[in-house]
Amino acid sequence: MNVTHLECALCGLRHEAGVLQNLCVECGKPLLVRYDLKAAGQTLYPDSLKGRESSLWRYREVLPVRDWNNVVSFGEGWTPLLNASRTAESLEVAVDLYIKDEGQNPTQSFKARGMTAAISMAKELGVRKVAVPSAGNAAGAMAAYAARAGMEAHIFMPADTPRANVIECEQTGAHVTLIDGLITDCGKIVGDRKKDEGWFEVSTLKEPYRVEGKKTMGYELAEQFNWELPDVILYPTGGGTGLIGMWKAFDEMEQLGWIGPKRPKMVSVQSATCAPIVRAFHAGERFANEFENAATVASGLRVPKAIGDFLILDAIRASGGTAVAVTDEELVAAVKEVGAAEGIFTAPEGAACLPALRKLIADGFVTGGERVVIFNTGAGVKYLEAFQ
Repeated sequence: MNVTHLECALCGLRHEAGVLQNLCVECGKPLLVRYDLKAAGQTLYPDSLKGRESSLWRYREVLPVRDWNNVVSFGEGWTPLLNASRTAESLEVAVDLYIKDEGQNPTQSFKARGMTAAISMAKELGVRKVAVPSAGNAAGAMAAYAARAGMEAHIFMPADTPRANVIECEQTGAHVTLIDGLITDCGKIVGDRKKDEGWFEVSTLKEPYRVEGKKTMGYELAEQFNWELPDVILYPTGGGTGLIGMWKAFDEMEQLGWIGPKRPKMVSVQSATCAPIVRAFHAGERFANEFENAATVASGLRVPKAIGDFLILDAIRASGGTAVAVTDEELVAAVKEVGAAEGIFTAPEGAACLPALRKLIADGFVTGGERVVIFNTGAGVKYLEAFQ
């Protein structure tokens, strides 16, 4: 293991590695894992990846688990990067369009990446009970990984969470509580009860390791493109851990000497009825105010206040990217459009990236000849209520 320490993403305060902890003790912001990348690079380099397992644990030197016996895995990661040429033909300019299909992960969403890392580290650090507030897919992933690790899982979800997510959690042994409210209300309950109940909280960016699993999307993207990053990445953004993780991965890969300083333009895609990042970006703010009356059928986008807001906004601006909102009508229609053209039944969150891309083309932000990647973060089969 090459972890040197944990570091506050905002104030930079150093925290000890190998200790169970949630947020920065000084300012309450997220902690990020830091590595001795020179040491990691002794055994991790592009040619070393040939023949390794087809999962995100192929990048084990830059993942936080010390004892390999503590890894809790279903073989997540190494998802396909599919050329979307038929969809590209419908666009106003000729772009080289790809879909990174995270719906093919275990538990059918990119949340499996974060939970394999979080639950593995929880196991290594002696945790027996875990808790999470969730809009759906994170809960399903946590329930599955906690069951595999032999842990108690306590899950709090909005009452209108897609039914498939609720059933999934119940059938994998979790204790499920449905709340009349939003994910922020669920988060407050976990925060209020975790000490008395003996739960370790694995909320988005409220522990240091989910982002480590998510960052492997960046490593995979680079490897699948033969170490040349795309020009534009469109990423559906709720809590934003995937975008933050990829940005971290790009920095690590540059330090490892695998890529240069060029970065993709990072585009945050949100629903018009829950767009705190879009609003903050265009207002020139570093932190996003809570979005009032948040509502969208894309449940993963219904995050009115993200604890990692400043990290998302910093990455967008540093990359020369932007933030775009689309309507629920647009994103639901895009599910069928992508499905009919490419045979991929996307989650509404992932489909939102297609109308967002059309807006960017109309604005001249995306131009002909650019290589563009859309992230489909989950499987549409979990959102059947959205298509009735």
